[in-house]
Amino acid sequence: MLEKAEKTKPKRSFQMPHTFVILLIIILAAVLLTWIIPSGKYERYDNGSGIKVVNADNFSYVENTSVNPLSIPFTIVKSFVDNADLIFVVLFSGGAIYMLTSAGALQALVAKVARKYSQRVEIFVPLLMLVFALICTTQAVNTFIGFAPIMVMLSLSLGLDSIVGVGIILLGGAIGFSTGTLNVSTTLVAQKIAGLPPYSGIGYRWVCFVVFYIITCFWLVRYAKKIQKDPTLSPMYDLDQQSEFKKANLDDFGHMDVRKSLSIAALIVALGIIVYGCINLNWSFSEQSAVFLVLAVVIGILAGFSANKICTEFLAGCKKMLGAGFIIGMARSIGAILTAGGITDTIVHSLTTMLGGLPPTLLSVGMLFANTLINVVLTSGSGQAAAVMPIMAPLSDLLHVTRQTCILTFNFGDGFCNYILPTSTALMGILSAGNVPYDRWMKFMWKLFLVWFVAGSVLAVIAQMMNYGPM
Repeated sequence: MLEKAEKTKPKRSFQMPHTFVILLIIILAAVLLTWIIPSGKYERYDNGSGIKVVNADNFSYVENTSVNPLSIPFTIVKSFVDNADLIFVVLFSGGAIYMLTSAGALQALVAKVARKYSQRVEIFVPLLMLVFALICTTQAVNTFIGFAPIMVMLSLSLGLDSIVGVGIILLGGAIGFSTGTLNVSTTLVAQKIAGLPPYSGIGYRWVCFVVFYIITCFWLVRYAKKIQKDPTLSPMYDLDQQSEFKKANLDDFGHMDVRKSLSIAALIVALGIIVYGCINLNWSFSEQSAVFLVLAVVIGILAGFSANKICTEFLAGCKKMLGAGFIIGMARSIGAILTAGGITDTIVHSLTTMLGGLPPTLLSVGMLFANTLINVVLTSGSGQAAAVMPIMAPLSDLLHVTRQTCILTFNFGDGFCNYILPTSTALMGILSAGNVPYDRWMKFMWKLFLVWFVAGSVLAVIAQMMNYGPM
């Protein structure tokens, strides 16, 4: 009887640890490494642009300064304090975008495009992808998990499949997020650590945005037309026949009116002000936070919300970004521990020796590959930026890869990988909301990911060849 019970006992499946657990493990490993790896130091000098860079010819070992494990809590708290301005940008931008969603402006915009171009797949798909791509230049893709049912409904009504529906959100969002044009939680975090001006190098990032947009639109439109011609070719064919979303109603997303149009316009103006201020007025994160705070209030007023509702919705939006803020604080403590232990430069020196034999044009591709592998374990963009950039930035100096190129490879490696990883909250949340099994999605997605990687490698090589800067 006992043997039978043991046989019927369900097996526990592996569950990916929470991001905070992963970060804590890395923090403990970093402390341990300060006791194993000898301390070293590169001489640094001002490159003329106000940025301290590494002198490749002047590395020396110094007295060990191992980190006491008991200091971990203090180091984490200090990292939160030191990065408070960046954390506030993340929180306040989340509050502002959530206010826009609460006003129904984004939903109405998507529905308007869908109504107007629903019979033209070659226009319908690229336009909606562009909407999600542009919004995700500042926000994470998981913001749009609630949009998955309506997009699947639209796709099914056009004789397409559920993959096209979720693909419009996921692939459009992937382009905006992964090219890092305006992203607060990835690009700005990385640029701050690398000592680069906020939003610097934005021109080439927009070029990358356009390149990936064209590639992805072609891929999804071609697939959509194939499914429209022969629905049985869809990996979702059997499941879509019984889909509950065939009964959904487009009117549930509302209609555009003056209030919603003004709210969208306010967002565009605010983003323009932030980019102008950072590039021309040397704005820091404090000014950006102030703009997002004002934007949230303005959208609330335009939407006709009461003062109490504005406060409630703003706090709800900030709460959604609280996890990202905490990840930044915890992840930044990793770099602080490595620096306190004096081993950051030692690690960089070792990596330089290992990678020094690669052709210069392939070094950026190597960085892209490394960031892609790291993202398998650490899927948080802000967490990965804070964890790897303290090492990648000086490493890029020694390998003669510009820091801007280094950040670009981080954006690509951290971003595009999220759309094949079952540990990605954005991917799994949207697939779940759209009733698309992960294995069915991968039948469509794996080839596109390889195309993305090749395109990213080419763009990274071009960036290195043209000395993409500043730095």
